[in-house]
Amino acid sequence: MKKLLNILKYFLLFALSMFLMWYALKGINFQLVLVQLKQANYFWIGFSLTIAMLGYFSRAYRWKMQIEPTGYKVGFWSVYNAMMVGYLANLVLPRAGEVVRCSVLKRTDEIPVKVSLGTVITERVIDLVMLLSLVTLTFFVEFDKLHDFFLNYFNDKYASFEQNSFLIYSIIGIMLLLTLVAVILLIIYLNRLRQNAFFMKMVAFVRGILEGVFSISRLKNKGEFVFHTLFVWFTYYIMGYIAFFALDATNGLGMNVALAIFVIGGLGMAAPVQGGIGIFHLMVQSTLLLYGIGKETGMAYALIVHTSQTLLVVIMGGISFVMSMLKSRRQPQEILLSDENELNMAHGFRR
Repeated sequence: MKKLLNILKYFLLFALSMFLMWYALKGINFQLVLVQLKQANYFWIGFSLTIAMLGYFSRAYRWKMQIEPTGYKVGFWSVYNAMMVGYLANLVLPRAGEVVRCSVLKRTDEIPVKVSLGTVITERVIDLVMLLSLVTLTFFVEFDKLHDFFLNYFNDKYASFEQNSFLIYSIIGIMLLLTLVAVILLIIYLNRLRQNAFFMKMVAFVRGILEGVFSISRLKNKGEFVFHTLFVWFTYYIMGYIAFFALDATNGLGMNVALAIFVIGGLGMAAPVQGGIGIFHLMVQSTLLLYGIGKETGMAYALIVHTSQTLLVVIMGGISFVMSMLKSRRQPQEILLSDENELNMAHGFRR
């Protein structure tokens, strides 16, 4: 039953992606899009993908820096391969990549999932802070252009909230009540729970995660960590700007436009759908409309950027998957599986 629900969940997410893609393509002159795709200068796309590769290497090195303070030794290529396999998994199963890459690292270097997952959680928190910071910066830099974009979005959400305020407050109240009851029961039955094997495994797992989370406080070179964090996000930004040169209609757009595209497109990629399909294209196209770029050109740009980066992940992730299988100390077909207890906890924690 649980597997059926998971399959249904991913099917619904995929269906949502397809609907958003259809909505983004609705009313577009496909012939004009194809003409622009054929006339695009793919040298600039290749250049942007080279920058993307540097970003992946930098992110992998940063992850290695996070793991080292936990006391486990791991090589750069092991970390890189595990990370790229995780990105590959995200194209199929949204948000599964975090657990998958930790599982791969356990298979190749015997690093406990709970420890590496803790470092990934910290990584995601840092990414969230960077994204929110860039959203704030972009809003001030491009206030006139993005004011209406965000205002209309939040107005729609606020109107929806007002219409369903009683239901929303009821749900929040029930959740708070259930949380309070759970805490009280935990306090009452704590001694009994300590005698339960599964509960103690869960406690040990959470402690392992916290060890990974707080490993960042024991970094040997915090300046180097900050550099790689900024460099990774710079590569994300500059890739979009370089891709402007691939199309005649976007060739003259400035770095301020690239910043807006980067942030809005990044919000789309953060959506829990396979590879940001549909939502990324829709948001990039809508943002370019603010700068006078037609729907066809906006879609052509979004297709070029998203498709090229997806293919890069497929190629690099596929190579990393093979290299990880060769290094794995267990059977190749088990590389994406886990020790049952530990990975079940990890999947539950991720949800």
